Amino acid sequence: MTVTTSSTTASSTRAGNRRPPALGGFSTPVLGIEIRRVLRNRRTLLFILVMPAVFFLLFGLPQRGQHLDNGLPVTGWIMISLAVYAAMVATTSAGAAVATERSLGWSRQLRLTPLHPAAYVATKVATAMVLGLLGVLVEFAVGAASGVRLPAYVWIESGLTAWLGSLVFAALGLFVGYLAPAENVMQFMGPVLAILAMFGGLFFPLDMLPNVMQQIAKFTPVYGVGQLARSPMIGDGLDWVAVCNVAVWTAVFGLGAARLFRRDTSRV
Repeated sequence: MTVTTSSTTASSTRAGNRRPPALGGFSTPVLGIEIRRVLRNRRTLLFILVMPAVFFLLFGLPQRGQHLDNGLPVTGWIMISLAVYAAMVATTSAGAAVATERSLGWSRQLRLTPLHPAAYVATKVATAMVLGLLGVLVEFAVGAASGVRLPAYVWIESGLTAWLGSLVFAALGLFVGYLAPAENVMQFMGPVLAILAMFGGLFFPLDMLPNVMQQIAKFTPVYGVGQLARSPMIGDGLDWVAVCNVAVWTAVFGLGAARLFRRDTSRV
């Protein structure tokens, strides 16, 4: 009886001395493993890195020699738009990967570890943003190799905006990942992203559409990021409608993903 009580007391003392991991368990080694795992997926690399570059070669190169009103090349406009598209697809697909892990029971298994749920989400978002950065860099590299010449500040500002703006789509990916079954996520999101890009002004200028469609486009998640990414090149100044568009959609998808995440982790 005495032995049992001592053993129980010792176990309680050890449990009480345990400290939660720093940053909730978020660590760069885990992030590195996550990124390498995603990069080993050939299908992911095809849609993130190859397809947007091919789109530029198909639709951008025929526009060589044409210029905007400010004298900058039309190919630059196309390159920046497709960089936004590449980052959009990359971050959405990485965020939606949680659906597969949920179906395999991996997210359930993680609840038995000291990893905090917020650290798990942060790892997913960071992975998505790394892939989004790769998408932008590859698109810009293809554009530069194809003869696109822009001022240095345009490369930097447009690239950073296209990348940071893709955070809204990382939130979208998480939202859909916690909402849809694993087998349907990317089959559903692929066509949706293409339609959003088309009517959000990434595949062709919105002034080619009827006025009604131009007004509707301002309410799509793609519109704000595309407008802000191209603004350093066009020189129209800061578009506050686009800023509000990005802020609102990021909040909508982020809050939606957080709510679904809490519902998912509350299950036994």
